[in-house]
Amino acid sequence: MIHIVPKPTDTPDDNSTGAVMRELERADARYGVLKLDAVDPLDSGLENELIWVCGIRQDGHQFETLNVLSLHNRVINTPESIVACASKVMTTALLIANGVRTPETAYMQSEEQAREFLRRHGKVVYKPLYGYDGNGIRLVTEPGELGPGPWYLQEFVKNDRDFRVFVLGGEAVGAIARVSDTLMHNIHQGGIGMPVDIDEEMRATAEAAAAAIGIDYCGVDLLRDREGYTVLEVNGTPNWHCMAAPIPALLARYLIEREREMHA
Repeated sequence: MIHIVPKPTDTPDDNSTGAVMRELERADARYGVLKLDAVDPLDSGLENELIWVCGIRQDGHQFETLNVLSLHNRVINTPESIVACASKVMTTALLIANGVRTPETAYMQSEEQAREFLRRHGKVVYKPLYGYDGNGIRLVTEPGELGPGPWYLQEFVKNDRDFRVFVLGGEAVGAIARVSDTLMHNIHQGGIGMPVDIDEEMRATAEAAAAAIGIDYCGVDLLRDREGYTVLEVNGTPNWHCMAAPIPALLARYLIEREREMHA
C-alpha cells in the first residue's frame, strides 16, 4: 500500500494531494492517508512500505518523524532531499559542488561581507533562508536595506520571467514560464504561468539540478541569462500549476512502480 502524507497547504480549489489520489484510484492502487502528527515513529508499525510526502510543515516533529520512518521504509521524497531543498544554502552548496550553474550567491553573518557583496553587484536579491512561494524576497540596492542578518544574497539577474521545470525520476517531464512585472514570478505572488516546451539546455540544467540534490521528483526554478539557464532553487514539495503535462498521472504511475519494485 502507498501511504500518503498530504500537503498541509492544500485547499479545495488547489488540492495537489487529491489530484494524485484520484489517479491512484483510477489505477486501482491501494493507498491510505498518513497523518504525521498522529504517528509515533518509534512504534509506527510501518515497515517495508512506500510513503509519499506530498508536503509537510517546516517543523521539527514532522522532519524527525520522517527521518525515523525512512530507516525501514521507502520515503519519496527522502527526508534528506526535502531538508536540502528547504534550505536555500544547502541547495546552493549542492548545485555548486556538482557544477550546476546558479547565480552568484553568498550566505554571511558579517555585515561587512554583506555590504561588500552588495557593492560588487550593485543590486542583490535577499531571500529568507527557509522561505517559500516567493514570500519575503526583496531587491536590495543600498546597505540600509539589508535589514538584520544573517543574509542569503544572490546577484540580481534582470528578467521578466522564470521557468519551473518538473523533474520526475531524473527526467524533465513538464515546464511552465512564469511571467510578471515584479521581482517575484511565483504564481502565489501574482505571476502568470503558461506551459512551455522543454528545450535541450533547459532539460539538461533541470535534470542536473535534481541529480545534485539526489531527489525523486522536484520543481527546478530557472532564469535565463546571457550564458543560458541558471538555477534559482529546487523545490522538494513542488506545485505544478499551469503545466500541460499530466503531472498527477505521472506521479501516481511513479509511486505505483516504486511500490511494485519494493515487493517484487
